[in-house]
Amino acid sequence: MSIFTGAGVAIITPFHADGSINYDKLDELITFHCENGTDSIVICGTTGESSTLTEEEHMECIKFAVDQTKKRIPVIAGTGSNCTRTAVEMSKEAAEYGADGLLLVTPYYNKATQAGLIAHYKAIASEAKAPIILYSVKSRTGVNIEPETVAALVKETDNIVAVKEASGDISQVAEIMYMTDGKVDLYSGNDDQIVPILSLGGKGVISVLSNVAPKETHDICAKFFAGDIEGSRALQLKAIPLVEQLFCEVNPIPVKKALNLMGMEVGGLRMPLTELTEANTQNLKRAMQDFGVQFV
Repeated sequence: MSIFTGAGVAIITPFHADGSINYDKLDELITFHCENGTDSIVICGTTGESSTLTEEEHMECIKFAVDQTKKRIPVIAGTGSNCTRTAVEMSKEAAEYGADGLLLVTPYYNKATQAGLIAHYKAIASEAKAPIILYSVKSRTGVNIEPETVAALVKETDNIVAVKEASGDISQVAEIMYMTDGKVDLYSGNDDQIVPILSLGGKGVISVLSNVAPKETHDICAKFFAGDIEGSRALQLKAIPLVEQLFCEVNPIPVKKALNLMGMEVGGLRMPLTELTEANTQNLKRAMQDFGVQFV
């Protein structure tokens, strides 16, 4: 059974003016998603600025999300690290909190070999008793999870069950599904490739777009699964200009600006991330307006 199907939101982490985590606002956002069609909360991923959270903050956020979601929809905890021991300990703790799944990005900066990736993921899987989603995003970590590596990990472990594919390489995605005989749950890591991923047997998307357009992102998947391929494709194509603006500067700079434009008051960013430029803000506003996202 899949951890979830449909659109999982890679939820942002809201901050107070002093940079501390705004848990009241995070609670509001969780409720917003539970009430607007989002199929899963993905907490403390890249979009959640996990790289600038302390380990204590990181785990507090995960526990808070699990507790406040109250099993309305699954919660997937980002517990990846470039230190295997750290990833093991965070993953074990998140599983103990009741996270429905773990999202494990490839180790960054130290850039493990494929053999190193296998050793890294097996070490986590052997100790953290929760379903694991591999996260392949070479553009941010400098290392790709090759299809052969995905296939080996899925075959040789019981709880590595899925992959978030953000390479942008549809041929690689097809190769993963071929080499695993389709026995891995596939999630798009790119909002502009939801329908292509679904067409290869994908279960959904882990989405930045869902932060600002949860119902529409859910509907891209739901329409596809219901057999309304044309409706799904039309929504996917309509979203392209907004998706482009949500990545006009490094994620999550634009999506946090979008949420603040919507009146969500999610606060700013932690350094070294800085506010969206004025020119890009105007382009983002136009894309939001064209897609039908209301802002104040």
